Amino acid sequence: MNIANMRGYFRIVSLAKAFLPAPRAGSGAMLACLSGIVLTAPAFALVGPAREAPEFAPYVVTVLDKSGSGGASFCTASVIAQDVILTAAHCVSNLSNTRVFYRGGQKQLVLFDVASIAIHPEFRPKIGRKHLISIDLALLRLAEPLPPAFKPIELTGSGPVATGQPFRIAGFGRADESVSGTSGVLRAGILVASGPKSPVLVWLTDPDGAGLGGCTGDSGAPVLAIGQPALVAVAIRARGNNGYSCGASTEAVLIGPQMPWVRKTLQAWGAL
Repeated sequence: MNIANMRGYFRIVSLAKAFLPAPRAGSGAMLACLSGIVLTAPAFALVGPAREAPEFAPYVVTVLDKSGSGGASFCTASVIAQDVILTAAHCVSNLSNTRVFYRGGQKQLVLFDVASIAIHPEFRPKIGRKHLISIDLALLRLAEPLPPAFKPIELTGSGPVATGQPFRIAGFGRADESVSGTSGVLRAGILVASGPKSPVLVWLTDPDGAGLGGCTGDSGAPVLAIGQPALVAVAIRARGNNGYSCGASTEAVLIGPQMPWVRKTLQAWGAL
């Protein structure tokens, strides 16, 4: 499954407009959708034994897409420039349905319009179970810069990933795929690379076998080098065992081979 669907991430409350920023030009349709909803305040994210990770808050935001017939969906994204973020391509649709947000002081939602979306040319949204590679990445240019508290994450062009090599994943996704309201808090955990080997993808598993991994809402989550906020890969898909959809493995796109596309897009946007 991709890990974007967010049923249960929002709850309806009667006075929630107080948590929303003042409307901006061009935000009408999305703000009308969000009017009357506020993020829940759960205690978890990432399925399995992850920990809260506020130290990564300057490097990540949340992407909201309202195009689906089954309700809104949300994903995690990495800040790679003050006005550019990187996420999974399946997390976005078009400018009118896509917004970026974070929770500011007193948990207030701070929304940003999206000015441009660049989908990786090798993204194949409908490959299903076919043995095809899809580079599930998207760059989003914001209509205005993020506040100075946010910092661009380092993009690494590291070499091949070794089996057993540890990485850290950080995301806003569910801690329990069967329980709504367990998303929204940034948490992190350590996963290791496993098979099969690929020059463009990596599969990550919990070294302790405790079920840690990406889940709903962790699409687009950064997979980081140990010891520094350097982006190695972007999470795109989760798999589970015994009827579950999460916890067995997390699939991610390696960023190194995609750096020419990233640089070309940033240069076109004047972000380099």
